[in-house]
Amino acid sequence: MRFLREIRLGLGLGLATAGMAQTGSIPEAEALQPPTASRLAAILSAAQRGSWGAQSTMLRSAALRAYEKDRTAAAEAWLNVYRWATLFARPEEDFTREWFGALQAANVAHPNMPRRYDVHPRPLGAGLLPELQSWLIGNGAFSQEFFALLSPVDYVPEVFRILGTLHHRDPSPFKKYASLALAIALVYDVPPPPSWPHGQVSIEALPRQLPPPADAFAWFVQQERLGRLHQRLTQLGAAELKFVVDVTAPFTELEWAQRVVDLPSTALERAYTMVRYRTDRMTSNQPIWPGAKYRLPDILAAGGICVDQAYFATQVGKARGMPTLLFAGAGNDGRHAWVGYLDRREKWRLDVGRTGAQRFVTGLARDPQTWGLISDHELQFLSDGFRGRPAYRQSQVHVNFSALYLALGNGPAAGVAARKAVNYERRNQAGWEALIGAARKEGRPPRTIENLFREAVIAFRRYPDLEAYYVSRVAESLRARGETSAADEEIRAIALKNKGSRTDLSVQQAREILQRAIASQPEPEQMRSYNAVVDRYGPGAGIAFFDAVVAPFVEHLLELKQKSDARRALERARQALKVESGSQLHAELERLAQSIRSK
Repeated sequence: MRFLREIRLGLGLGLATAGMAQTGSIPEAEALQPPTASRLAAILSAAQRGSWGAQSTMLRSAALRAYEKDRTAAAEAWLNVYRWATLFARPEEDFTREWFGALQAANVAHPNMPRRYDVHPRPLGAGLLPELQSWLIGNGAFSQEFFALLSPVDYVPEVFRILGTLHHRDPSPFKKYASLALAIALVYDVPPPPSWPHGQVSIEALPRQLPPPADAFAWFVQQERLGRLHQRLTQLGAAELKFVVDVTAPFTELEWAQRVVDLPSTALERAYTMVRYRTDRMTSNQPIWPGAKYRLPDILAAGGICVDQAYFATQVGKARGMPTLLFAGAGNDGRHAWVGYLDRREKWRLDVGRTGAQRFVTGLARDPQTWGLISDHELQFLSDGFRGRPAYRQSQVHVNFSALYLALGNGPAAGVAARKAVNYERRNQAGWEALIGAARKEGRPPRTIENLFREAVIAFRRYPDLEAYYVSRVAESLRARGETSAADEEIRAIALKNKGSRTDLSVQQAREILQRAIASQPEPEQMRSYNAVVDRYGPGAGIAFFDAVVAPFVEHLLELKQKSDARRALERARQALKVESGSQLHAELERLAQSIRSK
């Protein structure tokens, strides 16, 4: 899993249109202090008379002057106003074109999205009333939260439309519950995919729809005022609240859950086990929900399998204002679903329904903001306590200015700012990416960039996913320089390191080794590589190894009409994986064997 959702280096930092005149300059003494209310009012007034783009050069200059004088608080404040100005000024057509590209690059486009988007020939900020624009540019806390969370796949025209609607309805609760409004805007900007919240229920039984944004905002605010929530909405940020507002069940069912499943905040696991497990559905191979409707009362009455238990528990948690996620993962002999939630101490509990003899090393859930996959390990990293410390705040300021310098084409200044960022907080991945981007901008040689990758490996020793990610980038660079043996050794070493505690990462590396063999070697050599991978990484890896390595390679051999080799490959895997009779893994191997026989 690559932890790149945290990195938003350039978003909202686009440069002002070339040749666009600035409205004046900000005196040096004023630039070294955060912008005053009167200055912000003058900027807003000038933008209304002319355009937001015309303010950008002046604001950028003030931010850079403050930064270069080490007045970071003032620099950050001016930078936030500059970011709003450039985002408000950005043509909707240009944004939408880049947004479509970002969707494809992140592989998060899906069939539930509209086939067509009506794009208006106007700047993005045109749909926001001046009153809201004034509040946005003057609210530093909201600005920091907004730009820290905004991702390339957020559809800003709809994000702004939702924020504008919520603010226009009643500015007072909007301002009090601004993080809730932001979470709704970032989640509801595009519809959810067909497989959300899980794929084991039909679209007829469970329509994949989010409620109207204004209704969701009003409902959650009302529930807090009625004292029905376990978490205070004003004490959670949008990064947590997005896992509350992504409700699938209608509000009537959530209110039913509040009445019937009246559990304390420390007992969400009881909501999971309240749903009687239906062993008969598994023995009869009926993983899809058999009922006509997928309502919470129906699930509780009929019982279900693990994915139904997990769905039930997540909706019960959301009904109480608790951030929850439905995780799915592969263990030694089968697949499973469980729940993660944020407790009242703001610590993620990622083990509801995860107990038992099976080792479900990694769980994957949908991030409702991007609809991409997020792992439980990634969630734990993103919620690590170091982000609440002053050092991380300082680190982020330097990251943001590194991005600005890079956008201006000043690689050396970007590198200096990025180095400050990682010196303040070495676990700030965005800082490492900024440092690597600056080195590339300066044209540094591959060995220098490899050294930066290795520095990052050391910085993330405690985080196996990130450690493996940067090791892979070292190997990729070595391979590009023709050092294939050294590259292979890097991959083998990290795979073996993770084999005991993080078999999912070991499996990922094994898959990459085999994919390279398929791409570059003749079929007999591919078989030898496969056998070596199975013998080295297969024992103890379970069904995840079957999914990532065994099944794809057997199917590859069948496409090559190598039926006997496919049979031998399957048998090799069966011996290495130590399959228990009657397990899901045993059933998967038998299905694949039948597929070979039928060819």
